Amino acid sequence: MKKTLIALSCFVALVFLPVAALSQISEAEKAEGFVSIFNGKDLTGWEGNPALWKVENGSIVGATTADGPAKLEYNQFLIWKGVASDFVLRFDIKCTEKGNSGMQYRSWVNLDPAKPFSVSGYQADFDGAHAYSGILYGEGFRDILCMRGQVTVVGNDSKPKEVGRFAEHEALKGELKFEDWNAYEVTAEGFTFTNKINGQVISICIDEDVAHRRESGIIAIQAHVGPPMKVEVKNVRIKKLK
Repeated sequence: MKKTLIALSCFVALVFLPVAALSQISEAEKAEGFVSIFNGKDLTGWEGNPALWKVENGSIVGATTADGPAKLEYNQFLIWKGVASDFVLRFDIKCTEKGNSGMQYRSWVNLDPAKPFSVSGYQADFDGAHAYSGILYGEGFRDILCMRGQVTVVGNDSKPKEVGRFAEHEALKGELKFEDWNAYEVTAEGFTFTNKINGQVISICIDEDVAHRRESGIIAIQAHVGPPMKVEVKNVRIKKLK
């Protein structure tokens, strides 16, 4: 009887787990080599300012306020405690209208003790108004590297040059959902970086800036200084290509 009760209690606990915590990654993606780096339940494996970040309904939630401990004086990040080089990174993301966020990769933590959780490097940009969603931005790292619809090459002068265009910036805005979930995919292979949102290629950048380009680094989610904002991220999974 005791064994039966234990088994039953385990079954009940499993049934009432949030669905999001059980569906972070599909079997098809597992077969492709993807692994989850967010468990859908807590921030195990991640580090950031606890005043900004929490897990709610299976999603990472980052929210700032106009005052108090969640008011930002500079951009802060929730940092994954891992390092990645060549990979495909997939995640679902949404922002409030005034939200400004993005996913850092091949990045580094700045060592300024006055600015904890400050990060620089490549960023797959995302904002609630979709003014810049899908571009490749260099956070503290050469500024904008590729706009929507562009193929750019960054030369040794650290400046991007458009070498191709597959769509207009504003036209690609139509592929994006407002204040709703968007499926983001970032591919970093060698020094070619491709951003896709909802299955649509948004930007492609080839980094030939030998002195400054990055071969590997951390992954992190941005909370941006400015008006109060909220960003939500879930289903974060990665497939290493090397």
